[in-house]
Amino acid sequence: MANIKSQIKRNRQNERRRVSNKSVRSEVKTRTKSALLAAETGAEDSAERLREAVKRIDKAAAKGVIHANQASRRKSRLVRRIALITAGSGEES
Repeated sequence: MANIKSQIKRNRQNERRRVSNKSVRSEVKTRTKSALLAAETGAEDSAERLREAVKRIDKAAAKGVIHANQASRRKSRLVRRIALITAGSGEES
């Protein structure tokens, strides 16, 4: 445990940020899974769910929770996966 006042304060701040960042990351994962599931099931609101997932990823990057390059990579992979799913389901029917 730190003895220096400033370090004790930094520890408190870091813990608050860690908990806050954890909830943001969790929401990004939840929205991503929701968008993928909607695309797989062919739900009519799949485009809306994709838009919401991309929005949450952008917000996380803007807040500094994830790096801008990581946000870009996540969005790219998500959109590509959904495009493959929708293209694959379009050929079957």
